[in-house]
Amino acid sequence: MADLPRILVVDDSRVVRISLIHHLKGQYEVREESDGEAAWQTLILDHTIQAVISDLQMPKLNGFELLERVRTSKLKRLQQLPFILVSGEETEEERAKAKALGVSDFVTKGAGCTEVLTRLNNQLDLSRAREHLDAGREQMVHDPVSGLFTRKFLELQAAQAMSHATRHGVDISVMVLGFDGFDGMGERLGVHVAEEVGNRFAKMLASKMRQEDSLGHFGAGQFAVVSPGTTPAFCATFAERVREAVEVARLTVHGQAVALTVSIGLASAPSDMVTSAGALLDLAGERMHAAMRAGGNRTESGGVLPASRPISILHALELLAANRQLQVVPHLPSLAERLLPLLQLMHQELDLPLPVAEIERLLSERKSQKN
Repeated sequence: MADLPRILVVDDSRVVRISLIHHLKGQYEVREESDGEAAWQTLILDHTIQAVISDLQMPKLNGFELLERVRTSKLKRLQQLPFILVSGEETEEERAKAKALGVSDFVTKGAGCTEVLTRLNNQLDLSRAREHLDAGREQMVHDPVSGLFTRKFLELQAAQAMSHATRHGVDISVMVLGFDGFDGMGERLGVHVAEEVGNRFAKMLASKMRQEDSLGHFGAGQFAVVSPGTTPAFCATFAERVREAVEVARLTVHGQAVALTVSIGLASAPSDMVTSAGALLDLAGERMHAAMRAGGNRTESGGVLPASRPISILHALELLAANRQLQVVPHLPSLAERLLPLLQLMHQELDLPLPVAEIERLLSERKSQKN
């Protein structure tokens, strides 16, 4: 019985319920209720019920009222539940009302239990076919493991955004991000662990995005963000924030510390003059690969902003705390310049013997040599 589909039979007549149960026995497991209100409570609590056969005239809550509650429920499983109304005095007006409320089928008691069984079998077959169709559609839209959009669906989102941008004269920006050395990460830690790292990164990225942005897969260890109405400059600023956040992240996987960096490629329309959403995504992907070839851990924006920019003092401290001194070294001169006023103040107010003048002289010479 546990393997049989569970059906709810609702009728205030015990004789009718017994007759229906007798004909359904062997093919279905049947649960019964004698009024609409009790049936409603059962449907809320029992998630295993796959269909309802209900009388029309019942106390407390009639068949129409029960059907209306089911179809207007916030629970998706109830909205799509096969619902067959059985009436002893069927009229065209009743049929029209039942259809408007979303009934799956409507039969008269005079049709016999065999007819009800046939209608029930047909409705359950349709329900299963719909579930398979929905599952297939979901797999086309979302990756079954990460829950992110697939690349194909992301292209559709980008196409819609480009169409809207063209009509309203606004920008659309795309950002493609990839882990530097992702293949090597898979070899060192295993494919499943590398995928877990990617999924964690995706959750972090999703938490920083706007509701109107779309996040999806682009390739192995690579993700894409479609941002409608976002200018290239704002997209580049966001990209740098993401890159910096990954750079200082302290990620531990299975007890092992994992140092990560990402390379990011940006593309925007209309500034990049691409003709399709696919071309826009591909251009961002090409720029991401260019950033990787240039050493990684950088953003390539096609000239909108420099591939790298001076890091903040706070970010430098975060890098040092994450034991990434090498990432700070190229920025030491600019950091020292910004720290000079603070060093001068400490020298004056705290009477510290800091070689401020010497530091200022060396920085000035270095700048002259560079120019």
